Amino acid sequence: MKLHLNTGPGQPLFTGYAHDHVLIDGRRHEASLLLTARGVEIAPWAGLAFHALTAAHFTWIAQREIDILLLGTGTRLRFPPPSITRPLIEARIGLEVMDIGALCRTYNILAAEGRNVGAAVLIEPA
Repeated sequence: MKLHLNTGPGQPLFTGYAHDHVLIDGRRHEASLLLTARGVEIAPWAGLAFHALTAAHFTWIAQREIDILLLGTGTRLRFPPPSITRPLIEARIGLEVMDIGALCRTYNILAAEGRNVGAAVLIEPA
């Protein structure tokens, strides 16, 4: 699906998605990643399945300067156990879990509003 939204120059946005990739400013990404106003970072959970997420992955995210994290869990909604998302709570980062489509749309809206948001995308191996 393609997405369209106008925002300030330099703000990276999702421009499309499918079950196996996301498009950010038209560029295809097939590995799990973190998107913030600073750009794209390949995630340490790249190549892993949802059940392999650990607290260390969320500690890595908590070191970023964001106020809210959108966690995209692929094509279906799955909630990680609170024990592994604790680093976000300790860093005072809000967490919203959603499927990949909702993540892309929500991130673009919050980024356009000037919110300090991060999008953690889980793209599981086939």
